[in-house]
Order: sequence, then C-alpha cells, then structure tokens
Amino acid sequence: MDRKYNPFHMAQEQFDSAADFLQLEPAAREFLRNPMREYHFTVPVRMEDGSVKVFRAFRIQHNDAMGPAKGGIRFHPQETADTVRALSMWMTWKCAVIGIPLGGAKGGVICDPHDLSSREQECLCRGYVRQLSRDIGPLRDVPAPDVMTSAQHMLWMMDEYEAIHASKYPGVITGKPVSMGGSLGRTESTGFGVVYTLREALKLLNIRPTDATASIQGFGNVAQYAARLFCQLGGTVTCVSCWDQQDSTSYAYRKADGIDLDEMLSITDRFGGIDKNKAADEGYERLPGDAWLEQDVDVLMPCALENQIRGDNVESISQRVKVISEGANGPTTPEADDRLEERGVFVIPDLLANAGGVTCSYFEQVQSNANYYWEKDEVLGKLDVMMTSAFIDVSDLAQKNDLFMRDATYAIAVNRVVEACRGRGWF
Repeated sequence: MDRKYNPFHMAQEQFDSAADFLQLEPAAREFLRNPMREYHFTVPVRMEDGSVKVFRAFRIQHNDAMGPAKGGIRFHPQETADTVRALSMWMTWKCAVIGIPLGGAKGGVICDPHDLSSREQECLCRGYVRQLSRDIGPLRDVPAPDVMTSAQHMLWMMDEYEAIHASKYPGVITGKPVSMGGSLGRTESTGFGVVYTLREALKLLNIRPTDATASIQGFGNVAQYAARLFCQLGGTVTCVSCWDQQDSTSYAYRKADGIDLDEMLSITDRFGGIDKNKAADEGYERLPGDAWLEQDVDVLMPCALENQIRGDNVESISQRVKVISEGANGPTTPEADDRLEERGVFVIPDLLANAGGVTCSYFEQVQSNANYYWEKDEVLGKLDVMMTSAFIDVSDLAQKNDLFMRDATYAIAVNRVVEACRGRGWF
C-alpha cells in the first residue's frame, strides 16, 4: 500500500465537500469529521510453538446517532488505525444512505490469517472480544466479517461474548453461519448489491446488460457474487485479478470471450487466490495485477481494497469504460474522481454500491433479535428493493443538482446523520 496514502484524510476530504454543499455549521463539521470513540488494545495469543505473540487491534465507533454502530472486523497485516477510522466513517454514511437505523463502526487486527493455525485464529477472535465485551452488543455495536474474516471467526466471537455475559445474544454479531443464526443471502449480499446498482446505472445509460463486458479487481466473496449475478443478467466478465500469496504479488487473468465462473471457482482458494498453473492449463492469459484497470470493457468493478484508482493510473482506464461500480471501500481517490467526472464516467460510489452487505447484516440482526428467520428469496428481494430505492434517491438528486454521484450520495447520507444528531440535541 502507498505509505503516502491516508484513507482517513481521504474520508475527511469527502466529508468536507458534502459539508460545504450542505453549508453545515462549524459544530456539526467538527463533530462528524472524527470518530466519537476509539478502542486501541493488544491481544496476546499463545502460538502453536509455545511462544506468545501480541497482536495490535482496534475498534472504532464513528457515530451512533442513527442507531447501534455497525461494521466489520478485518484481519490484515497492513491494518492501521487511520484505515479503521476511515472505514468507520464510511460505514456511518453507508447505513444512512441506504436508510437503515444503524451507525458506523469498524474493527481490525494487524495479522495475516494465512500464517495462523485455526486454533491461533480462534484464540485471537476470543481475545479480541474479551477486550471489547463491555463496548459491543446487540444494542450498542454489532460487528461483522470483513477482509480475511469469515463466518467461523464471527461464531467464535459470538460464543465468547455469550460466555462472558452468561446468556444468548445471537444479535451481537452478524455474518454467522446460517445454522447458528446467520441469514440466508448474506453470503451473496454485497456482490449482488454491487450489481443491483449497476443494473440501474446501465438502464440510465441505455446499455443492455447482454451487451456489456466487465473487468473485476479481486476474486473474493464480493467479486465472485458480483461476477455471478452480472453473468446471470447476460453480461460477460473478461478479466479478474487477485493476490497471489505464494508470489506475494497480484495477477490478472483474462479470456477475451469471457471467463467461465464455475471453472475459475474450481481453481480458487478460500481467500480468493487463483492457482496460476491451473489457470494457464484452462487457457487464461496471465497479466500483471493492475492490468484489470486497462481492459477494453464497459464496466469496471474494483472489489478489493482502498486506493486502487488513483491520479497516477486513472489515465490507463480505457475510453470505452462507461461505469465503475465500487465493490471495495474507498477504491478511488479524490484526484481520480475529478478526472473520471471530467470524462463522464458514471461512478457508483462505494457507499451505495457495496451497501448490500451491511443491509443484509441489518436483516440478520433483526432476525436474530426476533428469533425468526426469512427464506433466501425474501432476503434478496428486500435487498433488491432497498438498493434500488437508494440508487434512485441518489441518482435523482445528482441529476436535479448536476452533481457527481459520489457528491449526491454524501449529501444524502451526511444530511440524514446531521438531522439525527440535531434531533438528539447533540449540537
């Protein structure tokens, strides 16, 4: 990751732009530019070799005016406090723009789960919850999985929370296994949400999905389901990229006539890494990892990490590209945004495009607290309605005020949070 890049400064810059548009008073600006609460702590874990390793961890709650804080927990070797701060702020706006009664939070542990045994990961999860057992809960702050965490990690965390509090709290965490209170449709939700909003954008641009091609960065859960639904709509994915753990680099894999999703999944590990030798055997062209951005396609879907479309590479995007649907959080910098706006590229911002995950997490939270669960079709149907409604709200405001989609998204989200804070008498 570029060490000069600071995601929190980027998040604040995006907020400042919305604050200027909304003409917010100084108190509101100062209050919402920074998190309400931060927890920085360490988690000691006894490793398989008998040694003890200490992991740095974070939980940051940006704002809970709209409801209990909500946000994932990342396990990543390059995690930083500023990354978590940015993600917690983006979660606040994401919940607000989609219209669910939740605030924004985020968590992270500086680690690489590739290098940890299952037992070590379980100890890390339980230690993380022990440090936060008084500061999370179904009515306070509800974590969820994120980069390199899974349903199993969430189950260990829920079990530890319930052991500490000597009761059953299935709503304390989301992204759980379906057999233990998770929601059907949760696995698909983020990737499907990316394509629900993409479908609406293509309608606005008079592009038929059957005529559209796409290149996707990442091949984890979000990218896989985004690719699946896009193909189900008749679109063609010609290129995907992923991180190669063995080589510590990324590669892009391309087939001009479109990837075979099931074939690609059969050679993909649980972290979204593609076996390069098997890909070659199946006839995929292997390219440098950033080649996904240069493909001559109609749609780009960044579904990996932040800071991927920047001022130094935005010009490599093909003139054919009409839409960028941001499955990742913060993948496009403000400098690149300016250039994309000049070119007339329709950007579906992360706060809107990837809100399917938190929306379905909200559904899971409701189901867990009520101890009543819905069928998958009902979950995905509700998700489609909410994502489509939010897209229409944003696109209508953008067209009415001649705004870039990101600016319209922020305007709606920030205004809703400000009104909640004012209603509570916070400023």
